[in-house]
Amino acid sequence: MAILNYTTTVDSFKTVSEIEYILMKHHAKSIMKNYDGESIIGLSFLIDTGVQQIPVRLPVKVDECLEVLKKEKRENPRKQIKDTRQQAERVAWRILKDWVEAQMALLDIEMVRFEEIFLPYIETNTGQTIYERLENKQFLLEV
Repeated sequence: MAILNYTTTVDSFKTVSEIEYILMKHHAKSIMKNYDGESIIGLSFLIDTGVQQIPVRLPVKVDECLEVLKKEKRENPRKQIKDTRQQAERVAWRILKDWVEAQMALLDIEMVRFEEIFLPYIETNTGQTIYERLENKQFLLEV
Protein backbone atom coordinates (compact mmCIF):
# COMPACT_ATOMS: atom_id res chain seq x y z
CA MET A 1 0.00 0.00 0.00
CA ALA A 2 1.45 3.36 -1.01
CA ILE A 3 2.14 5.91 1.68
CA LEU A 4 -0.09 8.96 1.40
CA ASN A 5 1.77 11.92 -0.12
CA TYR A 6 5.04 9.97 -0.50
CA THR A 7 5.80 11.80 -3.76
CA THR A 8 5.13 15.31 -2.45
CA THR A 9 7.53 18.06 -3.42
CA VAL A 10 5.85 20.70 -1.25
CA ASP A 11 8.34 22.23 1.18
CA SER A 12 7.56 21.49 4.83
CA PHE A 13 7.64 25.22 5.70
CA LYS A 14 4.91 25.88 3.13
CA THR A 15 2.82 23.02 4.50
CA VAL A 16 3.24 24.29 8.06
CA SER A 17 2.01 27.70 6.87
CA GLU A 18 -1.04 26.02 5.36
CA ILE A 19 -1.75 24.25 8.67
CA GLU A 20 -1.38 27.54 10.54
CA TYR A 21 -3.86 29.16 8.16
CA ILE A 22 -6.38 26.33 8.64
CA LEU A 23 -6.05 26.58 12.43
CA MET A 24 -6.30 30.37 12.38
CA LYS A 25 -9.48 30.19 10.28
CA HIS A 26 -10.90 27.95 13.00
CA HIS A 27 -10.06 30.46 15.76
CA ALA A 28 -6.81 29.05 17.09
CA LYS A 29 -4.77 31.61 19.02
CA SER A 30 -1.05 32.17 19.51
CA ILE A 31 0.25 29.61 17.00
CA MET A 32 3.93 28.84 17.63
CA LYS A 33 6.40 26.63 15.74
CA ASN A 34 8.64 24.27 17.72
CA TYR A 35 12.11 23.78 16.22
CA ASP A 36 14.98 21.35 16.43
CA GLY A 37 17.82 23.05 14.59
CA GLU A 38 16.40 24.16 11.26
CA SER A 39 13.53 21.67 11.29
CA ILE A 40 10.03 22.35 12.56
CA ILE A 41 9.14 19.48 14.89
CA GLY A 42 5.69 20.59 15.96
CA LEU A 43 3.13 23.32 16.35
CA SER A 44 1.78 24.65 19.61
CA PHE A 45 -1.34 26.76 19.79
CA LEU A 46 -4.22 27.83 21.98
CA ILE A 47 -7.83 26.89 21.36
CA ASP A 48 -10.36 29.35 22.75
CA THR A 49 -13.43 27.32 23.74
CA GLY A 50 -15.32 30.35 25.01
CA VAL A 51 -14.86 29.06 28.55
CA GLN A 52 -11.09 28.84 28.60
CA GLN A 53 -8.02 28.72 26.38
CA ILE A 54 -6.64 25.22 25.97
CA PRO A 55 -2.97 24.67 25.01
CA VAL A 56 -2.35 22.10 22.27
CA ARG A 57 0.99 20.67 21.12
CA LEU A 58 0.74 18.99 17.74
CA PRO A 59 3.89 16.95 16.98
CA VAL A 60 5.25 15.63 13.73
CA LYS A 61 7.31 12.43 13.85
CA VAL A 62 9.79 12.71 11.01
CA ASP A 63 12.11 9.91 12.19
CA GLU A 64 9.24 7.44 12.23
CA CYS A 65 8.13 8.58 8.78
CA LEU A 66 11.68 8.17 7.47
CA GLU A 67 11.84 4.58 8.75
CA VAL A 68 8.58 3.76 6.94
CA LEU A 69 9.86 5.35 3.71
CA LYS A 70 13.08 3.28 3.96
CA LYS A 71 11.07 0.10 4.54
CA GLU A 72 8.77 0.88 1.60
CA LYS A 73 11.77 1.52 -0.64
CA ARG A 74 13.35 -1.82 0.35
CA GLU A 75 10.11 -3.71 -0.22
CA ASN A 76 9.22 -1.93 -3.47
CA PRO A 77 12.50 -1.29 -5.32
CA ARG A 78 10.71 -0.43 -8.58
CA LYS A 79 8.83 2.46 -7.01
CA GLN A 80 10.53 5.83 -7.06
CA ILE A 81 10.48 6.31 -3.30
CA LYS A 82 12.80 8.93 -1.84
CA ASP A 83 13.95 7.87 1.60
CA THR A 84 15.75 11.02 2.71
CA ARG A 85 15.12 12.99 5.90
CA GLN A 86 14.02 16.00 3.84
CA GLN A 87 11.42 13.90 2.01
CA ALA A 88 10.25 12.39 5.32
CA GLU A 89 9.71 15.94 6.64
CA ARG A 90 7.69 16.87 3.57
CA VAL A 91 5.58 13.70 3.74
CA ALA A 92 4.96 13.84 7.50
CA TRP A 93 3.86 17.48 7.41
CA ARG A 94 1.71 16.95 4.33
CA ILE A 95 -0.11 14.03 5.95
CA LEU A 96 -0.57 16.06 9.13
CA LYS A 97 -2.05 18.92 7.06
CA ASP A 98 -4.50 16.50 5.43
CA TRP A 99 -5.49 15.20 8.88
CA VAL A 100 -6.02 18.71 10.29
CA GLU A 101 -8.04 19.65 7.20
CA ALA A 102 -10.26 16.57 7.56
CA GLN A 103 -10.75 17.21 11.28
CA MET A 104 -11.71 20.83 10.62
CA ALA A 105 -14.28 19.64 8.07
CA LEU A 106 -15.87 17.52 10.83
CA LEU A 107 -15.80 20.57 13.10
CA ASP A 108 -17.43 22.69 10.40
CA ILE A 109 -20.43 20.35 10.23
CA GLU A 110 -20.58 20.28 14.05
CA MET A 111 -19.91 16.56 14.17
CA VAL A 112 -17.15 17.07 16.76
CA ARG A 113 -15.83 19.71 19.13
CA PHE A 114 -12.32 21.12 19.00
CA GLU A 115 -11.48 19.42 22.32
CA GLU A 116 -12.45 16.01 20.90
CA ILE A 117 -10.21 16.41 17.89
CA PHE A 118 -7.11 17.48 19.79
CA LEU A 119 -7.69 15.63 23.08
CA PRO A 120 -4.48 13.55 22.95
CA TYR A 121 -2.45 16.67 22.17
CA ILE A 122 -3.86 18.95 24.89
CA GLU A 123 -1.06 20.02 27.22
CA THR A 124 -1.59 19.47 30.92
CA ASN A 125 -0.25 21.62 33.75
CA THR A 126 2.88 19.40 33.84
CA GLY A 127 3.75 20.22 30.22
CA GLN A 128 2.91 16.70 29.09
CA THR A 129 0.13 16.02 26.64
CA ILE A 130 -2.85 13.97 27.77
CA TYR A 131 -1.57 11.13 25.58
CA GLU A 132 1.87 11.25 27.24
CA ARG A 133 0.31 11.18 30.72
CA LEU A 134 -1.88 8.22 29.83
CA GLU A 135 1.05 6.43 28.21
CA ASN A 136 3.08 6.83 31.43
CA LYS A 137 0.19 5.22 33.34
CA GLN A 138 -0.03 2.40 30.78
CA PHE A 139 -3.40 3.84 29.71
CA LEU A 140 -5.02 2.94 33.02
CA LEU A 141 -7.76 5.45 33.77
CA GLU A 142 -8.37 6.47 37.36
CA VAL A 143 -11.94 6.08 38.53
